[in-house]
Amino acid sequence: MKQQLILTAAGILLLISLLFFGSIESQKSNFPHAEHNIPATFNITDSIQKAKQGLSTSRLLYVSNLENSITRGDVKQQSQNNYIHLANFWKDSVNAFLPYAYYLSEAYKLDNSEKSLTFAARLILDSMRRRENDLIKAWEAETAIVLFEKAIQLNPDNDDLRIGLGSCYVYGKGMSGNAAETMKGIQELLKVVAKDSNNMKAQMILGIGDVISKQYDKAITRLNKVVAAEPGNLEAVSWLADVYAESGDKTNAVKWYEYSKKLVNNPEYSKEVDIRIKALQ
Repeated sequence: MKQQLILTAAGILLLISLLFFGSIESQKSNFPHAEHNIPATFNITDSIQKAKQGLSTSRLLYVSNLENSITRGDVKQQSQNNYIHLANFWKDSVNAFLPYAYYLSEAYKLDNSEKSLTFAARLILDSMRRRENDLIKAWEAETAIVLFEKAIQLNPDNDDLRIGLGSCYVYGKGMSGNAAETMKGIQELLKVVAKDSNNMKAQMILGIGDVISKQYDKAITRLNKVVAAEPGNLEAVSWLADVYAESGDKTNAVKWYEYSKKLVNNPEYSKEVDIRIKALQ
């Protein structure tokens, strides 16, 4: 039942992402714990090499020259600039997110400023949350975690950074069924609510972590607190509806499913939610 609940919430939120953000490059997989006839981890280097096979001769030469300059160079600024050029190339000329994210993260790790590290971390976290492929999701989570951790070292008191770090664990491998990763995320988020119990960003992701770890009473309490403070928070509303459904409270589940339909006001979304409601009856 736990996997069914996560699938429900993830499916609805993915539909929201597709409706409002468009599709992102991914390989569709069953969720969670799909069986894959592919390696157990995602290798960004192999992915970039494969992407390079589709480049024209002139573009391949340009990329190769930049890569070789990084390999030979021993000047930090030169390497950082080349990483930026490579990131911009994959973003602007090829529209390939993963190479862009990789090179941007490498550049900003060298830059090591809170602003740049945070920008790259949030960019990758946002992509990860819409990702279907568990292997790529895991790589994005790990990459963003490193960036958030480096930013926190520069500003340990920044609660938004710690929420971002916790989100990587919960939305990443935690969402794919790794309980230990979920708990890592929860521990980071608890540090935030210990300082400010009214931090709704932290409360919402803690609520989602509670859902994943089957602590439904805690999840309902946290998510109700969030939607009371933020009635337009669609993600919190969707998870609240799902956790009520899983806990057997059909009345409240239908109430919040119907409310989510009003928030989105989209026929495709309403059709999907109506399926959820029908399944409860």
